[in-house]
Amino acid sequence: MSRTSRLPSSLLRAAACTGVAALALTACGSGSGSGSTSTGSGEVKVGLITKTDTNPFFVKMKEGAEKTAKAEGVKLMTAAGKFDGDNAGQVTAIENMVAAGVKGILITPSDSKAIVPALEKAKAKGVLVIALDTPTEPESAVDALFATDNLKAGELIGEYAKAAMKGKTAKIAALDLAPGVSVGIQRHNGFLKGFGATDKDVACAQDTGGDQSKGQTAMENCLQKEPGINVVYTINEPAALGAYTALKAKGREKDVLIVSVDGGCTGTRAVKDGKIAATSQQYPLKMAAEGVKAVVTYAKDGKKASGYTDTGVTLITDKAQDGVAAKDTAYGLDNCWG
Repeated sequence: MSRTSRLPSSLLRAAACTGVAALALTACGSGSGSGSTSTGSGEVKVGLITKTDTNPFFVKMKEGAEKTAKAEGVKLMTAAGKFDGDNAGQVTAIENMVAAGVKGILITPSDSKAIVPALEKAKAKGVLVIALDTPTEPESAVDALFATDNLKAGELIGEYAKAAMKGKTAKIAALDLAPGVSVGIQRHNGFLKGFGATDKDVACAQDTGGDQSKGQTAMENCLQKEPGINVVYTINEPAALGAYTALKAKGREKDVLIVSVDGGCTGTRAVKDGKIAATSQQYPLKMAAEGVKAVVTYAKDGKKASGYTDTGVTLITDKAQDGVAAKDTAYGLDNCWG
């Protein structure tokens, strides 16, 4: 999902390992000496494939993987799609990593279904495959999943929005991700569940790709279709900020409730500034760190990680609502990314 905020220097340093060639494999965090985890074929290699290498969420994910790889004495290889949705690029990265002899691959799938054949081929060659952030379809296509409970993330902001409306009739706009992406589907469905609504209650739904400019256009389209919209669900905070810009242009920014998911630093500051009412914060660094540790365990004793590991989600808002658990933006800024 696209972010437009300027990256802090620490994250730029983390991103530098991959560089501008999005699909070029890069080795980072290699270990050496007697402390390195190794097999008869040499040093253990771990692959990390993200959707892009520019999105702050994935920059933070890579940072977590690099730190853990260095601490564990293993070599990290990284690759990313040229854009969010670049399945072909991710397939190429998988093939290159398998050829390079990685022990495990961590991946945030751009296309939850289309990536499955490539992952199954990797598994057949003895590579541990772990999905981060985004489940595959079916989820059993990977050995394990380390991710936010995206349904729960959506539920939290849905419950919050329902409480914040205080009984007023809602006219909902849903600024979604894209067709076929499990993260977007789960967050959307979770929001509706938390709000106690169905798709029939959504006055306008538009795909944004998680992009700020597309979020603005989507909100403009929705306001043309239904000028009375008063609740806006967004797939992520860039889309939310795009919606805010469109609403502000119409003088509606103060009377429309915007809720979102991600918990990046830019988005969390937008909550603090009152542009977004609440967001569900997730933790990409933890996903990657736990994934690397799982590959190291597999390399040491052959024990494969399995099933789903919930890496946590927290509702962030400075306008708490009765009955909805939340933490304030001070907590959010202490734990944000990007």
